[in-house]
Amino acid sequence: MKIRFLLMLTSLVFFLNACSKDDNAVLDILETPVANAPKDIVDNGFRAKWNYVSHSKSYLLDVSTNENFSAFVPNYNAKEVTDLNEVVVGLTGGTQYYYRVRAKTGTQISDYSNVISVVTTGSSGIPEDPTFLKVKANKLANPFFIGMAVKASQLTNGTPYDVILKNEFSSISAEYEMKMDQISTASGVYNWAVADKIVAYGNANKINVHGHALVWHNAVPQWLKDFSGTDAEFAVEVKKYITDVVTHYAGKVKSWDVVNEAVDDNGGVMRNTIFLKRMGPNYVKDCFQWARNAATAAGDTSLLLFYNDYATSTNIVKQDKVFSILDDLKTAKVIDGVGFQMHNTYLSPTKSQIETDLNRAVAKGLKIHVSELDIQVNQFNDITSFTNERRLAQKAKYKEMVQLYNALPAANKYALTIWGMRDNESWIPYSTELNHPGNDWPLLYDSNFAIKSSHTGFLEGLD
Repeated sequence: MKIRFLLMLTSLVFFLNACSKDDNAVLDILETPVANAPKDIVDNGFRAKWNYVSHSKSYLLDVSTNENFSAFVPNYNAKEVTDLNEVVVGLTGGTQYYYRVRAKTGTQISDYSNVISVVTTGSSGIPEDPTFLKVKANKLANPFFIGMAVKASQLTNGTPYDVILKNEFSSISAEYEMKMDQISTASGVYNWAVADKIVAYGNANKINVHGHALVWHNAVPQWLKDFSGTDAEFAVEVKKYITDVVTHYAGKVKSWDVVNEAVDDNGGVMRNTIFLKRMGPNYVKDCFQWARNAATAAGDTSLLLFYNDYATSTNIVKQDKVFSILDDLKTAKVIDGVGFQMHNTYLSPTKSQIETDLNRAVAKGLKIHVSELDIQVNQFNDITSFTNERRLAQKAKYKEMVQLYNALPAANKYALTIWGMRDNESWIPYSTELNHPGNDWPLLYDSNFAIKSSHTGFLEGLD
């Protein structure tokens, strides 16, 4: 009898222990599902898909119009689905949506899956916001210039280009025509005509003029490349050029990129340019000092001097070198601000990378110029037309960039400049410098002067 009782007790303990282990096993192995790319995308819906999770009895599907799921599409807030896919309906054409899922068994629910984005086909039918950029920017508590890169040939009164420029933008930068090889034809000999046209246009229309750029290794005139004098005499020629140009435009050009792209892309070192070779490692500071001295001598005490460079948000070694130069210039009291070119893509840099880069300049007390903004959407040449998905992704990146800039302290804001007006006039499509083999649509206006979603995104960034 005692043996039988012990056997029954042992069996009961074993059974309870097994049940407990089974329950724990179920709890332990309810994994997070993986959401997959959507299928069957149409104007008003798509099929959401995800992978099977062992022991799950159903899945909870969320669909939203924003990536942080702060609002949900009606009927798609934790909608319970027993299959591995669900046809989502009732959506709007040409619109960005996001979905995620969780696995469920009884009261147990897994973590959220990865987030999948999808753009419905067709058109949303919602017109782009036609508000003028500078009008909205000027209503901010801490306004800043809205700039655009221009060519002198585009500045003809009464053209669509001219009308848009005057309505939308409060600052201009010469895309190329105010660089050294365009102005300097020989030692002390200058061709002012084209640059003067750009400056006069800005001044006549009460548009700020940003000078770009006094010293750049890719814009050295042939006579200076071939200069046979001593290195000291070479430096005198550079000083004379900077002095004469700053003096010529004193009171007319409100800011200058004094030196452009002095840091190499690799190794965190100075770029090995003719200026570095012939003037030594202090040439950047010398150029800034000469510009400051020229402005002071001309009575232009409000001229702002900038250093300008690219790709510092993603290239931290380069970023560190740029900021070491800025420290040196700030110690010498010859610099006012830094230009971040921001030739970005719809994927890169990330918000965090840009924010870190900008905040380093804020910490230095420097004015910040987002100086050459455009956003590629076809850097891999994987699309042949401007798709809805890329359109909305570009809109989101413009909005993100403007939000980041707008959030800067008032004392650090200067201008946010778009590098051109129309997609077909951008330097990016088919660029050999960028190794860009195909077409792209990087700006705020299309080839017919129609505003794009990127323009609306820019405006939303000002909210």
